[in-house]
Amino acid sequence: MNKRISITALSSISALGNGNDAIWGAYLDNNSYITKNQIGDKKVWTAKLPESIVQEIEMLQNSDNKYKNLDKTVLYALYVSRQAAKQAGWKKGEVFGINFGSSRGATELFEKYHAEFLETNKVSTLASPTTTLGNIATWVANDLQSSGPEISHSITCSTALHALLNGVAWIQAGMVDRFLVGGSEAPLTPFTIAQMQALNIYSKQKDRYPCKAFDLDKNQNTMVLGEGASVVALEIIDEGRKALADVLGIGYATEVLTHNISISSDAECFQKSMTMALRNANLDSVDVIVMHAPGTIKGDLSELNAIHKVFGDEVPFLTTNKWKLGHTFGASGLLSLELAVLMLQNQKAIPIPFFKQEQPKAIRRVMINAVGFGGNAVSIILSK
Repeated sequence: MNKRISITALSSISALGNGNDAIWGAYLDNNSYITKNQIGDKKVWTAKLPESIVQEIEMLQNSDNKYKNLDKTVLYALYVSRQAAKQAGWKKGEVFGINFGSSRGATELFEKYHAEFLETNKVSTLASPTTTLGNIATWVANDLQSSGPEISHSITCSTALHALLNGVAWIQAGMVDRFLVGGSEAPLTPFTIAQMQALNIYSKQKDRYPCKAFDLDKNQNTMVLGEGASVVALEIIDEGRKALADVLGIGYATEVLTHNISISSDAECFQKSMTMALRNANLDSVDVIVMHAPGTIKGDLSELNAIHKVFGDEVPFLTTNKWKLGHTFGASGLLSLELAVLMLQNQKAIPIPFFKQEQPKAIRRVMINAVGFGGNAVSIILSK
């Protein structure tokens, strides 16, 4: 990377709440924020937004007639984007790019309109514009009145980190100086839950940790879905201006599939993406890795195997947040990146209850991993 690209603002909503103090406080306790909730006719483990944030999203939705028929994925994106743009000091009408992705897109509205079609053989006139994937970035751009490129995409669970890759690429190319990149997901719907259960990866646990992400002794899959959104502001800044973190390295890779959701036993895609990200950093300079670790037996173990292949015996401190806030699909990568930023700022690594290890002496650089269906891996390295 020939230009220093910095993160100047960050905002998120998840089961952990909203705002740095509240979120860091949630990370410091040893509790999971996953609870049993009624989804359709089933009561299942999910990581829902706190009621206070739900009410604020409803206020946003009712603040403009144009917003009343938008899906939660769009509303979540609007909410965090407003906060991030304000933190970064970006004004309405200024030139900056927007890349906001989602794994599933307008899940709730799509299921609603499809059920309506099955019952009446007709759909609302709003069905198409409000369930199109490009709907997310377009509405964020409309709300912030930005003048720049607008991109929406879906690369399943690595979507948010692919958005960051796009933002970095545009800035490095000199096509734009600032980019707002994010991911949003509202997957807590009957059909989506049923899909995960059909794959036999959804949690059936009965203890205080429904999602046992990176518990290497588990004998069944324990993935749990969460909802949320996260966004960061990327830009080139003057030396005198402070940043939350700098993007030191980026890596990406795709591996050959044996079936639709496969990943190799030693995650070749992660080996390649981590190695690429390390071009600008020595192995021993990475102090913490925020793993993808979805809570499935194969997913957790294959990523660990890949880390050992790349780092050898000197493995950095390993952590993940999915045991706390669930798997938020397309938003998950940037929620992991948020944890990385908070650890850099507070100089404390957040442990996993199921994996004992010593705290690093200092946290200078943190690697963040994400991978989606199709073996699409991304690795990002942040520095102070």
